[in-house]
This record gives sequence, structure tokens and C-alpha cells, in this order.
Amino acid sequence: MEKANWTSPVMQFVLLGLSDHPKLEKIFFVLILLMSLVILLGNGVLILVTILDSHLRMPMYLFLGNLSFLDICYTTSSVPPVLDSFLTPWETISFSTCAVQMALSFAMAGTECLLLSMMAFDHYMAICNPLRYPVIMSKAIYVSLAASSWAIGGAASVVHISLTTRLPFCGDDVINHFTCEILAVLKLACADISINVISMGVTNVIFLVVPVLFISVSYVFIIVTILRIPSSEGKKKAFSTCSAHLTVVIICYGTLFFMYRKPKCKDPVRADKQDLSDKLISLFYGVVTPMLNPIIYSLRNKEVKAAAKNLVAWKDFSQ
Repeated sequence: MEKANWTSPVMQFVLLGLSDHPKLEKIFFVLILLMSLVILLGNGVLILVTILDSHLRMPMYLFLGNLSFLDICYTTSSVPPVLDSFLTPWETISFSTCAVQMALSFAMAGTECLLLSMMAFDHYMAICNPLRYPVIMSKAIYVSLAASSWAIGGAASVVHISLTTRLPFCGDDVINHFTCEILAVLKLACADISINVISMGVTNVIFLVVPVLFISVSYVFIIVTILRIPSSEGKKKAFSTCSAHLTVVIICYGTLFFMYRKPKCKDPVRADKQDLSDKLISLFYGVVTPMLNPIIYSLRNKEVKAAAKNLVAWKDFSQ
């Protein structure tokens, strides 16, 4: 839809953040700072144990290490601007910096969705086809799967950012968000964004719908196979292997679907409340989810817990 107010092009944006809620800013600054430290520590430890422990040099732990590295990248690229927005009312950001923020956040989100689906495939092969697992999930294949997740996520990000940066932005330069979230930026364009909307729809199918269907079908076969295991101990072990991944999938995809598929309110009062909830949901995805990932995998995985204890014991011994 064309906007009539064609004034000078926007060279920078103003990030609104939580400036309308100063009390929340102080609370969230402390919370997010502490959560960020937990993210860096927890995911850093996971990366270390997957690299140093020879028992964890398997496909599942390569994907887990990639997921932890992704969470660290996402946190270090998105959290500092958010913290700064809490300290600086009406923070300004240049158009180029805004584009970089959008590209990084979009690429990380897309890559995470694909990595989670790759992990589901790994679980499916390990439980449903254990005899063929070493052949199908060879090092060359699972490294290629991880690399392709990053490549596809990055390529989709380049496409969307190219389409977004070509749009003219004029007049209103206030982004009602903590960072340059792509949906919030598109609202400020003074040209037809139908191509962007269509491309976002296609991307939602590729990164949300298809992986969720793939993961769901994989777990149907996994559950059927587990129920056929005669011993209760075998069933318990198989379920515990998948429970951590399934928990992370529900949290990640549940948050993303809620962010991108929720209908928008037309009533101004309800719209303001929804804008606040959108910001808080975005914070949950960007901070809480990466913090929970290492905690969930550490608590639900005996191998990871044992490797972490060995790492701590080795560190104490070296000192």
C-alpha cells in the first residue's frame, strides 16, 4: 500500500524500546544482563565439552555444538543494543546498522529452525534405523547437514534484507521495538510491500511449517518404535534421549509461531498492549530460549553432564 507522505529519505531510525515503560526498563536491564551471562557461560561450556570430550564426537553433539554457537552469536549481536536501549531513551541507529541487525537476527532464526529439524532426523535414524545409522549419518553427511543449515539461513536472510533495503523509507522513523526487527521496519516503508509479505510467507513455510511437519512425522515414527521396545528400561532411555530436543523444539517453534502468526489488533488501546506483548515475546525468544537450551540439554542428558563434570575436574587438577 502506497504512503502519500514522500519527504526526505530516512537515514537513521529511532528505537522506541520500552521508553513508555521506564520502570520496566530498569527491571529488564538487570534481568537480561544476568541472563546473557548465563547464556554465554552455559553455551560456552557445551561447546567446550563437545569439542574436548571424545565420547561426544557424534552427530547429535555436533548439531548441539552448532546450536550453542548460534545462541552465543545471536546473544552477542542482539543483546548489547537492547541493553543500550534501556539506558538511552529514544536510541538512534543508522540505516546500515539496522540492516546488519536484521540480517543477523533473520539468519540465526532460520538456521536454528533447520538445525532443530536436523537433530530430529538424527534421533529418528538412531532409534528407528540403528543398523543403518553409522552409514547414513557418517561424518561427511552430518557435517554437510549442519553447514547447509547455516548456508540456507544466510541465503534467506540476504534475500529478505535485499528486498527490505530497496524500499524507500520516509517520514516516520520510529521503530516500535528494541532492535531492527524486520516486521517492525517494514511498517515504516512508504511503498508497496506486497513482495516482502509474500517472501515472508514463503520463508515461514520453509523455516516453520516444513520443519515442524518433518519433526512431527519423525517423532511419530520414533514414538511408535519406542513403544515396541520390550524392556521398560530401554523405553525410558530412548524417551530421555529425545525429551531434551523435543522440549527445545516446543519452546522455539511455539515462540516463533506466536510472533509471526498472531493477528494484529485494530483497536488503538489493544494495539498498544499487543505491541508491548510483541516486544516481550521477542525478548523471550532472543534471551530466554538461548538460556534454557544448555540447561535443558545438561539436565536431560547424562553424557553431557558427565562431560561437564570431567571438564571441571580437569580444570581443578590442572590448577
